[in-house]
Amino acid sequence: MRQPTAPKQSSRRLRIALIVGGLVLALLVGIGVYGLLRGPAAQHAPDTDSTTTVPEADRKLAPRALSEGADAERFSRSVAERLFAWDTSLGHGVHEYMQVIVDVADREEAPGLAGDLRAYFPDDSAWGELRNYETRQWLTIDTITVPETWPEVVANARPGTLPPGAAAYTITGTRHREGSWEGQEVEDARPVSFTIFAACPSDGSCRLLRLSAVDTPMP
Repeated sequence: MRQPTAPKQSSRRLRIALIVGGLVLALLVGIGVYGLLRGPAAQHAPDTDSTTTVPEADRKLAPRALSEGADAERFSRSVAERLFAWDTSLGHGVHEYMQVIVDVADREEAPGLAGDLRAYFPDDSAWGELRNYETRQWLTIDTITVPETWPEVVANARPGTLPPGAAAYTITGTRHREGSWEGQEVEDARPVSFTIFAACPSDGSCRLLRLSAVDTPMP
């Protein structure tokens, strides 16, 4: 496995951060800056599907390890679904759901990705409130497409500044939430869109690089 020097690692990290932040795109295609938030990650032991007594719906909304298959589109779809899949009534903490995504991060981009995730998940205080109403959430995907400007970014990238197999997919879909309010089931749905940046080299597994802000996909 190629071991890049420290300067090359720093260069690639900056390049990815600029792409997600919109600065490289502003230079190449004249778009604005992505707004991303920073925050800590936490430790998590991945859940498994071996407990047959857990209902199927609960297993889908529990924190489970992500597959690292080499197909970029399939990997991005799995990440997208996991970003919005959680259930406060199952007893897991919000950081457990975040950690299963950080676990498939590119090593160099993991600190930035942990910050990106804060825009996708409730903070601890909000999680506690949502737990009072047994709130659960999931995503239905409508489209998954390569952003129109991504080929231009790749074409203008200097050699070595993007990892092998770098890919970007924009997801559009509907975020669903359900919960219980004074004994009555209530639900909410709204459209969402975002872009996932991943690296899927032909001779290895996919790794997650960064995420755009919610509703601020790469054009």
